[in-house]
Amino acid sequence: MPASPLPEAVNVVIIGGGVMGLSTAYHLARAGVRDVLLLDKASFGSGSTCKAAGGVRAQFSDPVNIALGARSLETFADFPGRFGQEIDFKRVGYLFLLDDPADVAAFEANVALQNDLGIPSRMITVAEAERLSPLIATDHLIAAAYSPIDGHCTPESVILGYATAARRLGATLVPHCAVTGLHIQDHFIVRTEAGTLRADTVICAAGPWSAEIGAWAGVDLPVTPLRRQILTTEPVAGLDPHTPFTIDFGTTFYFHGEGRGLLLGMSDPDETPGFKLDRDDTWLPGLAAAIDRRAPRLADVGIASGWAGLYENTPDHNALIGRSGDFLYATGFSGHGFLMGPAVGEVMRDLYLRRQPFVDVSGFSADRFAEAGARPELNIV
Repeated sequence: MPASPLPEAVNVVIIGGGVMGLSTAYHLARAGVRDVLLLDKASFGSGSTCKAAGGVRAQFSDPVNIALGARSLETFADFPGRFGQEIDFKRVGYLFLLDDPADVAAFEANVALQNDLGIPSRMITVAEAERLSPLIATDHLIAAAYSPIDGHCTPESVILGYATAARRLGATLVPHCAVTGLHIQDHFIVRTEAGTLRADTVICAAGPWSAEIGAWAGVDLPVTPLRRQILTTEPVAGLDPHTPFTIDFGTTFYFHGEGRGLLLGMSDPDETPGFKLDRDDTWLPGLAAAIDRRAPRLADVGIASGWAGLYENTPDHNALIGRSGDFLYATGFSGHGFLMGPAVGEVMRDLYLRRQPFVDVSGFSADRFAEAGARPELNIV
């Protein structure tokens, strides 16, 4: 429960205190929007943001995703200068390992599109991939894709930077205060654990929990929660600190440097949807097989810790960004929300102010599913 009573009325209520909601609150406040109130049912970033692997990239197959990733990379690279907050941004690149000719053809097309949009990604040989990421075994690989401007950073630090800056600019941020319902009259009646208030605009940035919030507002947000688990290892002898964020695209197994060890994970094809945040071991045999196949030197490295988080999947693995009247939404990023948070905060500011964002996100409206306008993002794991 909040330490102070909630206001009776505000201009904007943002539901969700992850990177998407906090970035939006910051950009609204910076644009001079008054009475911005952000509510989260727990601590900021505790939903999906701080459970993320921390990867940031612009290597996508959709031009809007490329633009959102590239814009966010600019912010991550200059985060200490803009926010006075160190985020441990490691610009080590993203490396996709490919063993299927169809995937190679798709990535060649993706790289051409990325290059047209100013992203310096490139197709590379297996030998070059091995030089960049010495832990890998190259059996059955036929090519790889690499971009040097990608990397990874610390989600908790990004959350702290946005929250501090948003408050400094006048936004009110309230953790541990769940929104329990919405009622629409000539404005929104927002019900919370701490009481009821009026709002002219509601912005949903609630990640995996967005479908229920959309239903309160009469908007279908087809977001499905799906558990993903991550592990960190004990120190790895001789680990190259410049090791890129390496992804074996065929299995979805990935790893990147985390201190003197690695952070690693992969998708579980047998995982079922639901709000499951407990860890279990059922996915470990598949992970072990992927490690034996692609990074066998890691088979004997001890596990230090791990956690489970939630992807917020949509049917086409693309985000839901748009508005329905005075209800706005930014959700359903299907595993790439953290890396797009800085740019999407700018977009939400502009949608609220009814001005054109730096990139046309109209194709990400939730209406696309009713209108058969889905556009699948292919470069996901």
